[in-house]
Amino acid sequence: MVKKHTKLKIEIHGGETEILLHVCCAPCSSAIVECLLEHGVRPTLFYYNPNIFPTEEYERRKTECIRYTKMVGLDFVDADYAHDKWLNEMEGLEDEPERGARCLKCFKERLFAAALYASEHRFNVFATTLATSRWKNLEQITEAGRYVVTHFPGLTFLAQNWRKGGLSERRSELVRLYGFYNQSYCGCEFSKKIDKKNYCQ
Repeated sequence: MVKKHTKLKIEIHGGETEILLHVCCAPCSSAIVECLLEHGVRPTLFYYNPNIFPTEEYERRKTECIRYTKMVGLDFVDADYAHDKWLNEMEGLEDEPERGARCLKCFKERLFAAALYASEHRFNVFATTLATSRWKNLEQITEAGRYVVTHFPGLTFLAQNWRKGGLSERRSELVRLYGFYNQSYCGCEFSKKIDKKNYCQ
């Protein structure tokens, strides 16, 4: 019997046991992945985060995600790092505040890539770990996810609040347990201007 570390209840559309999970970093992914596995759901981790800057930061976060994926024996999809393309997409929104229009557009761009991959590889449900951070606007993430699935008939976005049911506490435990690198800003050069300790917690 699998030991339950959290009290969060998850209901997957159609009773699916395999989903595509867009991941942003190992700290934000760990408790969510564990929770999904506890519910009999096997996630494939999809790493697409062209917002992260500089390249060294991107690679460091990706390496930690790969390390955790190997620990739990799951599949990992390494998508392209297209930061210049992402910058073009964000043009005109550089001075937007955190949780503003730039963040919403960024979420849509990243989740569209995840939805496209899910659709092309026969996943019926996808989710994102972005919703675990208290510094993110949960409504924006839900809006972005529900927007992108309108382009892919038959695909469902799991709009889950990953901050409940003890997942935030479990996240902190797993960061300490595995010694994950815990970044201090969201990822892009615009959010890096905000000096905030443990930004993604």
